[in-house]
Amino acid sequence: CFYEALQPEFGQYIRQVLINTRVLATRLQAGGLRLVSGGTDNHLILVDVSSTGLSGREAANLLEQAGVTCNKNAIPFDTRSPFLTSGIRLGAAAVTSRGFREAEMEVVAEIILEALKKRDDPKAISALREKALELTARFPID
Repeated sequence: CFYEALQPEFGQYIRQVLINTRVLATRLQAGGLRLVSGGTDNHLILVDVSSTGLSGREAANLLEQAGVTCNKNAIPFDTRSPFLTSGIRLGAAAVTSRGFREAEMEVVAEIILEALKKRDDPKAISALREKALELTARFPID
C-alpha cells in the first residue's frame, strides 16, 4: 500500500478524488442540501437530509433504488436514533477509480437531488436508475 501511495499516478488519482468530491458537494449545496461541515476537505461528504423530510435510512434506501450507493449516517446533535439517522455519507473514491471526472459528478449530484425531490414517483426513480446505469456503463470496472 505504501509503494502504491508513492507512485505519481496515486497522487493524480487522489487529486481527482478531491476535485470530484468538491464538485459533488458544491452541487448538492446549490440544490438546497446542507452539508454538515459546510463543504469538504477530503473524499467524504456528510449530508443532512432532515430538510427533505426523510431519515438518513430512508434517503439511503431511496438513493439505492435510484442507482446511487451511500450510507445512512448520524450527524452532530442528531435527534434520530442511530438506526434511522438524519444524514447520509457520500464519497467519490470508487467512482473516481472508475474514471469519473467533474462532468460525471454533476450528473451524480443531479440524480441525487432529483431522487430526493421525486421520491414518491416510482417512474421517476426508475428513470434515474437507468440514467445511473448508463453513466456507469461508460466507465466499466476492469
